[in-house]
Amino acid sequence: MDNLDKKYKLTKYACYVTYIGQAITICLSAVLFITFRELYGISYTLLGLLPFFNFFAQLSIDLIFSFFSKHFNIESITRLSPVFLALGLTVYALGPLFFPRFAYFWIAFGTVIYSVAAGLAEVLVSPTVAAIPSDNPEREMSKLHSLYAWGAVLVIVVSTVFIRFFGADKWHVLALVWCIVPAVSLVLFMLGKMPPMSGGISREKEKRADVLKGIIPFVLCILLGSAAENTMSQWCSGFAEKALGLPKVIGDLLGMSLFMVMLGLARSLYAKYGKNIEKIIIAGFIGATACYLIISTVNSQAVSLAACVICGFFVSMLWPGTLIWVEKDFPKCGVAVYALLAAGGDLGGSVSPLIVGKIADLISENPQAVLYAEKINMTPDELGLKIAMLAAAIFPAAGIVLAMTLAKKSRTTSTEKIDKK
Repeated sequence: MDNLDKKYKLTKYACYVTYIGQAITICLSAVLFITFRELYGISYTLLGLLPFFNFFAQLSIDLIFSFFSKHFNIESITRLSPVFLALGLTVYALGPLFFPRFAYFWIAFGTVIYSVAAGLAEVLVSPTVAAIPSDNPEREMSKLHSLYAWGAVLVIVVSTVFIRFFGADKWHVLALVWCIVPAVSLVLFMLGKMPPMSGGISREKEKRADVLKGIIPFVLCILLGSAAENTMSQWCSGFAEKALGLPKVIGDLLGMSLFMVMLGLARSLYAKYGKNIEKIIIAGFIGATACYLIISTVNSQAVSLAACVICGFFVSMLWPGTLIWVEKDFPKCGVAVYALLAAGGDLGGSVSPLIVGKIADLISENPQAVLYAEKINMTPDELGLKIAMLAAAIFPAAGIVLAMTLAKKSRTTSTEKIDKK
């Protein structure tokens, strides 16, 4: 096995670097939200559209490859997937530099292009690692997915430090610097050996309608979990700066980056010690709801920032935990089911940050809300973001009810199976 591992080592490393690249697609714009608003006058609503474009593009890739993957050359597309990230970052950086009047168009266009790379990584990189022979495939897969969180910490810290020392107006250079990551993964893919993979789709035809009917609540569960996670990951930096009045470097390093640290830490702990996924998901939704309520209602900077960070721990298993739960209740349910779950997660991750941005704009631009903000010694942006985060608490709150209902149903189903035996 050691000799076999050496043949695929470069490919495995390419997959690891690609997942770090996926963190760039999610976190870079979140760090630059306020920079874009101040440099180009972009509204919160349009800023909220950027993660919507990101996840919608990923959702499209998920569905295309889930149902039509047999028509593609999987090996070639996997090798070339980093090209989309490099191309997207280049458009993202240079478009606003040369055409500042149309800055948002180029930022959005670049986002869509590099989001294709994220979608391809979501669809192709995991099966590539799974296809590489290993003595402990679960460990390899866990290592791969943990790199997203740790890659996000790297992106946030490096980007924040860069902006702090070189200035927000040099953000174009920062985006181009991150092109190093897809360049490295592209070289590794070209030098490495690809494992054999099938582009076909395994489908569970027997009792398909019953299976899909049972899966729908889990799709909603992963949608709510993704919404709770991605609302915070996308708006944590901007909220800390505009609603809490913290310097950007503090908001990014002690807010957004520590959120990702908690996300990675919790997932690593579950990979090593985890069990009882139903209870963990319920607890995660409860904890996330509490964090959103604290963030939006407590006036203490320290308490609110701590809630932003701790929220990362609670939301960490809502997406991957739902996948584990589905596999437990519907073993060998087929790729189509996982595509449906991924669609739910991407939909939640795209819609929720957009809703927060829209609510923040509506409140901060409302004359009556502006007057009310003055009376309670808040800025319009602060009031708008706090109310938007309060509204976002509906996602994890609804998740509590849904997860409890699913847990009760799962226990009933398990009891029936035991009685039949």
